[in-house]
Amino acid sequence: MPIAAAVREALASSSMIRKMFEEGAELKKKYGPDQVFDFSIGNPDLEPPPAFHRVFVRLAEEDAKGSHGYMPNAGYAGVREALARKASREQGCTVPPSHVVMAAGAAGALNVALKSILNPGDEVVVPRPYFMEYRSYAANHGGVLVEAASKADFSLDLETIEQALSPKTAAVLINSPHNPTGRVYSGADIAALADLLRRYGAKTGRCPYLVADEPYREIVYDGVMVPPVLSAYEESIVVTSYSKSLSLPGERIGYIAAGPGISDRDDTLAALVYATRVLGFVNAPALMQRIVAELTEERVAVEVYAARRQAFKEVLDAAGIGYVEPEGAFYLFAKVPETGREEAGDRAFSGCLKARRILGVPGSSFGAPGWIRFAYCVDEGVIRASAAAFREAAAEWAAG
Repeated sequence: MPIAAAVREALASSSMIRKMFEEGAELKKKYGPDQVFDFSIGNPDLEPPPAFHRVFVRLAEEDAKGSHGYMPNAGYAGVREALARKASREQGCTVPPSHVVMAAGAAGALNVALKSILNPGDEVVVPRPYFMEYRSYAANHGGVLVEAASKADFSLDLETIEQALSPKTAAVLINSPHNPTGRVYSGADIAALADLLRRYGAKTGRCPYLVADEPYREIVYDGVMVPPVLSAYEESIVVTSYSKSLSLPGERIGYIAAGPGISDRDDTLAALVYATRVLGFVNAPALMQRIVAELTEERVAVEVYAARRQAFKEVLDAAGIGYVEPEGAFYLFAKVPETGREEAGDRAFSGCLKARRILGVPGSSFGAPGWIRFAYCVDEGVIRASAAAFREAAAEWAAG
């Protein structure tokens, strides 16, 4: 029997990030790890904070009866209370514990949220560029992703978002700090977006949800603050995880926080819990729930990422490659140098870099042709060691 047509189509255009990561593994086998400069995947290499290991060991040794069994699908009551306090501090409003649902990472949380709000054919508007898996997440639940171009500096363009809204719009999905650009949307932009969605809802009778994907919220630089979403707009849902802030991507732990003023509150919260169960997550990992509840004030050493950001900027500056200044996350979104050649796109430039054993992800994978994403969640020594390879690749590219 053939596999599902939709899956077959998705496989044909499967994640370029994973493809580059796998190519990097092969290159490392061939040339040695120190001869390959792999900036393809956002897999944090920093260890979790020391407090994580202390709490992990203590809870594992306690191993209380029933501590690895099922709990309510939304998560342990005490954990939800702790994370509701954290969400309240970050979001500038009081988030009740009942509005927090524990999730299997931000990806699991997004799928739960989208299943809860989408009807077949509904649309999810997303600023471009965007994390490539969003399209699949929407399609998983019968939704359609609708792209809205961002401004030249990759901040929100309210005009293009307004043009993308339609009677089928169920939600606008934003990601800040942003993957792949590192942009942090301003408080003014969030407020303007909220006002736009309110006006659109008043005019059409359907007020779109604002879904904010925030796994990088705690990785920001130069005093930049990530503005709250839940206090800015009533129909808002935040999804997040500890994959980046505590360097726990493989543990798949995160949560959903629904705004305190969300309409149809009881049905919405019940839908989030129901979707958690029937999507097969059932509940977020029990041990990880209890651990993160004790680490609400902890985060990885962001200053290490800041130093790597500076090192990478120096490498690209020396090679004459332009980029967006990242305000958060751990990506540099670099502009493909102009050559005047028609075929000189981001995939071709990626190939030129790969010939020098530099791996980055073409921007067309994020809906932004002409750019390339480099993840700097790697050792600073790798970044600095890549300088000569970048200069050589840039010179070769310029020469055609």
